[in-house]
Amino acid sequence: MGTLKSFLTVPRQEAGYRPVHERINDYSEVEQTLNTGERKLQAGRCMDCGVPFCHWACPLGNRPPEFQDALCKGEWRKAYDILSETNDFPEFTGRICPALCEKSCVLKLTFDAPVTIREDEAAIIEAAFREGYVRPRQYARNGRRVAVIGSGPAGLAAANRLNRLGYDVTVYERDEQPGGLLRYGIPNFKLGKNIIDRRLRVMEAEGITFRTGSPIDLSALADALAGFDAYAVCTGTPQARDLDIPGRGLAGIHLAMEMLGQQNRVLAGQTFDRAERISAKGRHVLVIGGGDTGSDCIGTAHRQGALSVTQIEIMPQPPAGPNPATPWPQWPPVLKTSSSPEEGCTRRWSLNSRRFIGRNGRVSGVEVEEVEWLPSPDGGRPTMKPTGRKEVIKTDLVLLAMGFLRPQLPPLPANAVVAGDAATGPSLVVKCIAAGRQAARDIDRMLHP
Repeated sequence: MGTLKSFLTVPRQEAGYRPVHERINDYSEVEQTLNTGERKLQAGRCMDCGVPFCHWACPLGNRPPEFQDALCKGEWRKAYDILSETNDFPEFTGRICPALCEKSCVLKLTFDAPVTIREDEAAIIEAAFREGYVRPRQYARNGRRVAVIGSGPAGLAAANRLNRLGYDVTVYERDEQPGGLLRYGIPNFKLGKNIIDRRLRVMEAEGITFRTGSPIDLSALADALAGFDAYAVCTGTPQARDLDIPGRGLAGIHLAMEMLGQQNRVLAGQTFDRAERISAKGRHVLVIGGGDTGSDCIGTAHRQGALSVTQIEIMPQPPAGPNPATPWPQWPPVLKTSSSPEEGCTRRWSLNSRRFIGRNGRVSGVEVEEVEWLPSPDGGRPTMKPTGRKEVIKTDLVLLAMGFLRPQLPPLPANAVVAGDAATGPSLVVKCIAAGRQAARDIDRMLHP
């Protein structure tokens, strides 16, 4: 703690985003940083609660009161040591985590101004890299080999933990570079890929082997990867939810990840011919889906030069303020405006897409219908009721960002552990990291009962 009453005298200060007129012209990270003095003041707002709900809410079990106490005292190395005990990749979560911890902070309840835990976390790990606290270490080997299939957040966490336990770890990735969702799903303006590469260099120096361009047939896992004592299956949720309505075959309709992954590859130096390239330049873009992936599409469309961007969501608009359905310290589903919608976007809710309309083989509009959501008598999922009020939204580029389907995995060997989105369906990066850590513990118990 800074002082006993810092939370009363020091207001919450976020670093904020770079100016819109500047950031939409590049793909650099949009979030700014505070200077060292301001960051220490923000860490000092933590009250070191008797019951730390921030710790309770974090899937990783991070201990914010402890690392923020060290941070506010200027003990950066100690803060890093505490943070890295529970979080393998604070540089990822410090940038893209929705901060479950902050929503459960006592100052969120009392002042609606929680401690800036996520930003403090990012500041600690960046200082750790800058000051050389993050250095490759060598671990005694136990003679066992483990294959990790998939190099997203769950796979990387599993590999990192298993390596530290002494296993000889090989990570297999079907794409051309490791990172999974982190590299090919999240735009550079939220997570620069140099941040991923920096961590991968450390992991490789510690003995982890990465095999890219290596799709693995899970139905014949033991044959495809013979010689391993165990397998960590962390293949994520590769199948996006599609929209099977009339006109789906028209040109100009794409799954969100097709566009996002391609743009990240372009920034990495890959080239695509004109027929392959998905670009919003000079187009009126419609994003179907109101989640984070939809938001990423909005920001990418602006940077590609879209004329306009509209986002529609089938569910009703969430409340702008506190949500009585999910009282503190639960996660509050409320209306939020991230950096991308802030850059310019028409957002609409309770619209069901009925059919795509085309002209000369390309999409030119989407017929939508307003819907109402009626509460279920048994307290379950609300029932959607069509209203008959229809309209056509003009567009010449549609991006489908409606989430992902839980994968159906084939039967796996007894010495295989499934983790992350491959096990649970689409989730958060922070939950996948936690799942990867748990998978490593499960494998260790399996091989060393």
